[in-house]
Amino acid sequence: MAKIKKTVTPPETVVTPVSPSPEEHQRYVCVHGHFYQPPRENPWLETVEVQESAHPYHDWNERITAECYSTNGASRIVNSANQIVRITNNYSRMSFNFGPTLLSWLADFAPLTYRTILDADRISADRFSGHGSAMAQVYNHIIMPLANDRDCLTQIRWGKTDFRFRFGRDPEGMWLAETAANRRVLDMLAQEGIKFTVLAPAQCARVRVMTREGDPEAEWFDTKDAKVDPTRPYLVKLDEGRTITVFFYDGPVSRAVAFEGLLNSGETFANRVVGSLPQLGEDDRRPQLAHIATDGESYGHHHRHGEMALTYAFHYIEQQGLAKLTNYGEFLEKFPPTWEAEIFDNTSWSCAHGVERWRSNCGCNTGRAGWNQEWRAPLRDALDYVRDNVNPLAEEYAKPYLKDLWAARDAYVHVVLNRSPENIHAFFHEHATRELTAEERIRMIELLELQRHTQLMYTSCGWFFDEISGIETVQIIAYAGRVLQLAYQLFGEKGKALEGNFLEILKLAKSNIAEMGDGAQVYRRWVLGMRVGLEQVGAHYAISSIFRSYPEEGSIFCYDIRRQQYRIFSSGRGKVAVGTANVRSRVTGECETVAFAVLHLGGDQNLSAAVRAFAPDEQPEFDAFTTAVSGAMAQANLPDVIRNIDSFFDNDRSLTSYSLRSLFSDEQHRILQSILTTTLSEVEESLRRIYQDHASLLHFIRQSNMPTPPALALTANFALNAAIRNAVEAEPFNSAILSALLEQALTDEIQLDSQVIGYSAGKRMHAAMEQLRDTLISEAPSLEILQLVTTMAECFRQLPFEVRFWDSQNVWNYLLDQVRNDPRLTEAWQEGYGRLGVALGIAVDELVVEEGVGKP
Repeated sequence: MAKIKKTVTPPETVVTPVSPSPEEHQRYVCVHGHFYQPPRENPWLETVEVQESAHPYHDWNERITAECYSTNGASRIVNSANQIVRITNNYSRMSFNFGPTLLSWLADFAPLTYRTILDADRISADRFSGHGSAMAQVYNHIIMPLANDRDCLTQIRWGKTDFRFRFGRDPEGMWLAETAANRRVLDMLAQEGIKFTVLAPAQCARVRVMTREGDPEAEWFDTKDAKVDPTRPYLVKLDEGRTITVFFYDGPVSRAVAFEGLLNSGETFANRVVGSLPQLGEDDRRPQLAHIATDGESYGHHHRHGEMALTYAFHYIEQQGLAKLTNYGEFLEKFPPTWEAEIFDNTSWSCAHGVERWRSNCGCNTGRAGWNQEWRAPLRDALDYVRDNVNPLAEEYAKPYLKDLWAARDAYVHVVLNRSPENIHAFFHEHATRELTAEERIRMIELLELQRHTQLMYTSCGWFFDEISGIETVQIIAYAGRVLQLAYQLFGEKGKALEGNFLEILKLAKSNIAEMGDGAQVYRRWVLGMRVGLEQVGAHYAISSIFRSYPEEGSIFCYDIRRQQYRIFSSGRGKVAVGTANVRSRVTGECETVAFAVLHLGGDQNLSAAVRAFAPDEQPEFDAFTTAVSGAMAQANLPDVIRNIDSFFDNDRSLTSYSLRSLFSDEQHRILQSILTTTLSEVEESLRRIYQDHASLLHFIRQSNMPTPPALALTANFALNAAIRNAVEAEPFNSAILSALLEQALTDEIQLDSQVIGYSAGKRMHAAMEQLRDTLISEAPSLEILQLVTTMAECFRQLPFEVRFWDSQNVWNYLLDQVRNDPRLTEAWQEGYGRLGVALGIAVDELVVEEGVGKP
């Protein structure tokens, strides 16, 4: 195998720029990406549940991570043969911000991507004179001009704390959600030590050159209609001598990236960005900054392979010496503002009417004809009602326990980031009025969780789209539902009364969909069913234990489960499980011991469960119940089993029965899929036989240019797609079978399900690469496995659509050093590994991998 270039450090030495003249050194480029997804976690489970619209991925966070967040951390440049010649970390060359709630998800579910983002900030600081490229963001993307002062400060302070926790430094700049700003918000940023922010050009009201103290003040120039010069920074003077720098991004080029296909070519992109800089006269050699700002998702999610266009643009700008890449922090230090500006209050980058999109039917929407957004105003009114009425109750409730509720709230983000007992102890040591009991600590955490959800319920995405029953709006209404539940638990009847008034206001928020009715109906239909208590968690544990094995101590989302006793009795296809378990919330610390019984008649979805609180002194009664159930099952006496369950679990209280519908979404999907597997296999086999029996007729019909009967076409389409998917996933993999099926599909003009098959092929290829890696690490290297993996890659490349080899290519790169230096590997093995790289689309002899690309 030929020698392969590997990591080049520092990355700047990768290219040999054309030597620019001193004047050309004054031309700078900065690309900012605002990377953000709304928080999608179920407020009661603290996890993102399955989202069918993101299929074949589990949810939209996972899908966009695969298409954008991960790919920007290891982006590719390809040669004319579409082979990879360079892998680079885009984040290290751009300016970027990630929403804290998104970073939290990435840390848990995409740790390699998360680490790549953090590494990029460190590398960019080396590249850009000590200034990391990461900017902070207000915590959960609320529209700051519409928030009260207290919430604005919490958003800034939580955003700063989260940034410091992740990046290990204080932020220089902070991104405002939707760039929504006014003078009050800018002053709060300055008070909290933020040096700069980025706004849209239309948000600038007027500018003037700065003069020295004692000189006459310069004339103001009106910048209405986005006439501001974006190539320089501007100082905004605020109260009490405070100031903040504002960078107004280039509007036309940013719009071209987002909406006009500029990412179709990296070279065109680079020339357009640099070309936005005006030609200066001989007597004007001031530094110029060409900078744009867009949603970061433009680079790979909104525009397929947009991250590669960005990579090549950076490479081209450096290679051709067109300008120097920079970030805002470096440019501000080198070239402080010489002009000042004032902004229009209550403006943003995505609403032509200021900030009305988040409180009125201003006309801004995503284009559904005939719909209106009159619901926006009552939705905000309803949330304001909850916040403004719950806060006085919270203040009064907190007085005996917390020195200052609002100082504790601002510091509570430290607990959100680290819920260890030691950290919680330190938090209360600083903020409690005295040593609190365990029960009092639980209540104070519940109070602060109530406050956290009052922040989350203002996430801007809830107003952005067209319909109150949309997923983003239901999400923020669910956060309000969590606030109301906690208010009832903490404040009793005073808290309970809030829900009725909240719903009266929500009734005014009319849906565009007749069957949805209004906001109150949306709340009852979607939110009430999401509410979870410890008993519901116990029911989930009990029901799912019929279908899977749990350890004695385990977890279900944000709850810890400790099994105390568990027995299962069978009779024919039926079985019953009985037991007790302790359920504890890792968020609030509240816990409860529950007893449960689950009766499953076998085979399908029919089951029922009963759960109730269990006290230690009830053990003799529970033992007698268990003995009775065991005897009844031994005699196959199901009516007696049911009577015993009813008797023990009713116990002078209203008996709540649970079913498969009571499971949380992910587990419900998993169990239903397990139940469906046999049925679907039978259906697929039946359709396959029908197709095979009539395949010759289908071929004859097509050759005769007759239209295929719909029933026969549907059968053929389903059968062949299922067969191809099964061949892709089969273990062991058989390339001959897959090739034959693909040829058959081509002959029969079958429309392949490229999304599902492509996703399966990418996953299968990655699994094969992981198997190869495990072999190299723990076993004698197998040339047979290497050849099989290479054959698989070559076969998948023949599919009539793109297969995502991104993960597999990363594994290949990760293993490269070991392959080159492993004395166990023969020359044939090393040459075979090179062929595998080629099969995966890598220019093996040209590849350069820059610093900052994460390793799996």
